[in-house]
Amino acid sequence: MGLVKCCREQVVAVSPDTPAVEVARIMGEKNVGSVVVVTGDNRPAGILTDRDLAVRVMAQEKNPGEVRAEEVLTRDVITFQDSMGIYEAIQKMTDAGIRRMPIVDDAGKLIGIVTMDDIVRMLGEEMAAIAKNIEKQSPPMQKPSAPIPM
Repeated sequence: MGLVKCCREQVVAVSPDTPAVEVARIMGEKNVGSVVVVTGDNRPAGILTDRDLAVRVMAQEKNPGEVRAEEVLTRDVITFQDSMGIYEAIQKMTDAGIRRMPIVDDAGKLIGIVTMDDIVRMLGEEMAAIAKNIEKQSPPMQKPSAPIPM
């Protein structure tokens, strides 16, 4: 299964010149913990998380109205092609220690994002479907009528 099947196509994205205070407002309104910072041609330049705002802005007592997204984002963003398989993505996320990955098309333009939460949810749904299939094909379980004496 490709990533595009479980990614969120509604990506919360901001431009590099967005003030940190506005990024925080957007995160609150959209109920997300990160935004993808994109260039004018919709290519990911980095990711900015709520933790980045706390550590790189607030903890350093910077003015969140003056600091721009490009100054505090995580630049070495790892992106994945939409054709990548889910298990390969899980392995790469685990190896890199990341929880969010922007999905790009062949031209490198942002088309979605997938998080570890999305993957866990999708795998849970798949496991439930498998369990339901197994249950349908198995003989009914018999409940003991009385406890077995010891």
